[in-house]
Amino acid sequence: MKKSSFVALILGTVSGVLFALGMCMALLPEWEAFTEGIIFGAVGIVLSVVTALIWCKMENKKMPKMNGKNVLRIIYAIVAILVLGVGMCMCLVWEQIIWGTLVGLLGIIMLIALIPMIKGIK
Repeated sequence: MKKSSFVALILGTVSGVLFALGMCMALLPEWEAFTEGIIFGAVGIVLSVVTALIWCKMENKKMPKMNGKNVLRIIYAIVAILVLGVGMCMCLVWEQIIWGTLVGLLGIIMLIALIPMIKGIK
């Protein structure tokens, strides 16, 4: 494993955990930590951007340009993540296991579809 990949793995994991913990803190009323959760989530987002910048610098690569194609990919990824999240909420919060599983599966399929959308099929 290259040093840049290892650094990206560690920083990406830490940023993901901070973001997830922050969202749990903010969205679970039993924890009574809304403000702290927003702070943790924001730190997780900032750290993920910093991770991308550090990885690009270590690999001597440029950040992707923000053209129309990449903006549409980002919007699609956000929608796919939200579909997966709604499926999880349907299962865990609203106790609609069958529909929640189907919606969550749709979200996972949408996320998997990002791979050929970005890398292409050869």
